Amino acid sequence: KKLFTIRNRPATQPMSILVDTVTMAEKYAEGIPKEVLDKLIEPYWPGALTIILKSKKENVPKLVMGGGNTVGIRIPNNKIARTLIREVGVGILGPSANFHGKKTPYKFSDLDSELVELVDCVIEPASPEGTPLTRPGLAGMVSTVIDCTEKPWKIIRKGAIKLDI
Repeated sequence: KKLFTIRNRPATQPMSILVDTVTMAEKYAEGIPKEVLDKLIEPYWPGALTIILKSKKENVPKLVMGGGNTVGIRIPNNKIARTLIREVGVGILGPSANFHGKKTPYKFSDLDSELVELVDCVIEPASPEGTPLTRPGLAGMVSTVIDCTEKPWKIIRKGAIKLDI
């Protein structure tokens, strides 16, 4: 609730869960089809691909699902994020570091100071101020989002991962 409030995010808009392993993803998704494992997870995780699956409603708060019955899951290709997830032992919410509807920052120096004041903690990358928050070559790119709850799969948002489905 606090994250939705801080970011001014509508309660009807779902938020992705970042996990560290496929086993952790299975805690939030109602079965991951073998085809999803073979064609999406194996080649693209960790990475900038969010996969929408039917959620295990008992493990995913309604607010995170945006009132629906699906959940977006991703294993990030970020050592700090994955260490944090592994250490807390549960998935964490993974929105962009911006107010809803505002420009997504791709460098630490582009973070909105008003947003920073509202959060409990900001982890600064151990690198120069202008270093991208994403992997080299992906700066300025959001994650690709694909809905795998029905066939044919549907790309919801084009991003860093180019899919040919």
